[in-house]
Amino acid sequence: MNNRAEIKPITLSIAAVERDTGLSKDTLRVWERRYGFPSPERDSIGERAYPLEQVEKLRIIKRLMDAGHRPGRIVPMAIDELQRLTESTVDSPQRVEESSGAPDLRMYVDLVREHDMDSLRRQLTQAQVRLGLGRFVTEVIAPLNTRVGDAWMRGQMEIFEEHMYTEAVQVVLRSAIGSVPDAARSGRPRVLLTTFPGEPHGLGLLMAEAIFALEGARCLSLGVQTPIWDIVLAAGAHRADIVALGFTGCMNPNQVVEGLGELRSKLPRQMEIWAGGTAPVLHRRTVEGVVPIASLAAVQPEVQRWREAAV
Repeated sequence: MNNRAEIKPITLSIAAVERDTGLSKDTLRVWERRYGFPSPERDSIGERAYPLEQVEKLRIIKRLMDAGHRPGRIVPMAIDELQRLTESTVDSPQRVEESSGAPDLRMYVDLVREHDMDSLRRQLTQAQVRLGLGRFVTEVIAPLNTRVGDAWMRGQMEIFEEHMYTEAVQVVLRSAIGSVPDAARSGRPRVLLTTFPGEPHGLGLLMAEAIFALEGARCLSLGVQTPIWDIVLAAGAHRADIVALGFTGCMNPNQVVEGLGELRSKLPRQMEIWAGGTAPVLHRRTVEGVVPIASLAAVQPEVQRWREAAV
């Protein structure tokens, strides 16, 4: 006869927690020392073993960090406090979206939840053709990203569903960017787009590339997580006028500021650095020689400003 009391609870290894939450092993160890959480058990060979309830709390913390909350504030909080903070964090953007007269985006979210990626790409493509690339990016994709991010943060969408959504949007945007006639591009400014190591989100970069292309810029994207020295080498080889970087809330604010300062010191002064995205630090702390881009709508006037200065 089995004794249920002897059944050990399920635990995850540190490698499994890293894959599940997106938090690195180093981050988990630092938090353990600094905040006393997570507090893993030890398995039969002395390796860290994380109970499922701790992993669930780590998932919520990662969602809040992606929304701009700082780990020093939220890691020590109890899970019920984190859940309430999650609700308050995602409610505000939704109210703004509803009050702004934005189009109904529920159809796209429903297609993601139904795992109907073919229909999602088809509907997105039709919206792009109907609205034009610029309006499609600002009126559909930007608020839709917020809606999908909110659903993920609330636990109403799985990580794999968010990844499928991102892939579908990237396919549609790349196709649309490729259709912008070369004759519409003056070739200046030459823009290099990427993110720093530790910043894995590249959808914002692709949206920015679409706006740059419509403004006649010549773009080269390195994708995400490019080491700083490689950014410098690529900018020189490409003869870039602007290095455009995207940031979400997943990077440590000090790493963002220090990285921008280091990059600025390694690039020629005439080569501008533009930094945009949702990371709150971009709007709280300025870095000398770095142009903060508050939104996609700011790209057009900044390109115009650059052209006037370059004459």
